[in-house]
Amino acid sequence: MKLPRDLSGEALVKALSKLGYVVDRQTGSHIRLTTQENGEHHITIPNHSPIKIGTLSAIMRDVENHFNLTRDECLTRLFS
Repeated sequence: MKLPRDLSGEALVKALSKLGYVVDRQTGSHIRLTTQENGEHHITIPNHSPIKIGTLSAIMRDVENHFNLTRDECLTRLFS
């Protein structure tokens, strides 16, 4: 599965809620999410539309490493 190219920050926040992430706070256009699953983890999402592909890739890599998932497993859980 390929990374979506037209994903907004709000859509990514909604998708990440499937992995237990909740909005912690927002400063300007950046939203900080926190999860307690598999240990505490924080991630910052830019509330842009669309999110640049390099930024999205880095966010996904961080989430994949935290949950010990492959790229395909992570994308399937978030966007299926």
